Amino acid sequence: MSTATGNLSEVDRSEAISRLFAEHYRRVLHAAYRITGELADAEDIAQSVFLRLGMGVVPELSNAGSYLYRAAINGAIDFVRNRKRRPSEPLDAAETCVFTGSGASPEAESGDRELVRHLRQALAEISPRAAEIFALRYFEEMDNSEIATVVGTSQAVVAVTLYQVRTKLRKRLAELKRRTR
Repeated sequence: MSTATGNLSEVDRSEAISRLFAEHYRRVLHAAYRITGELADAEDIAQSVFLRLGMGVVPELSNAGSYLYRAAINGAIDFVRNRKRRPSEPLDAAETCVFTGSGASPEAESGDRELVRHLRQALAEISPRAAEIFALRYFEEMDNSEIATVVGTSQAVVAVTLYQVRTKLRKRLAELKRRTR
């Protein structure tokens, strides 16, 4: 959508928001879920992203899909930073929104869940921009040029940021792993 929703009549604005919702809700939900690990939290984040559109809190959108996607990722990262420690919802509760498991053994899946929990915790400790770039690369599988376009920076900045984040996360994950032994 290339026009601001604030300049439209109430009916046109409602239709525009409904169209944006229909086009982008699944991607927004998916992005939030990959970061939070809990479907209910991802739904809350997606809802708040679209509610901001309805309340007219959003500036003029030149690329609504990109804005909504980034808002979901940033909202999810903020949520993870602020939530109290609690277990993640099982992945099968979100089977309609994410891919199914690998069919690995229960021990391997348990280890994977612990790694994902540690990764979420470590991501919550880095800067929002760095966490967003990491999430776009490794959760959403975007390449550096796509990430640079989405976040409005150069590919070189993306590459350097990813290198720094991976280094920080490796150290932090090793610390967290040692603590749980």
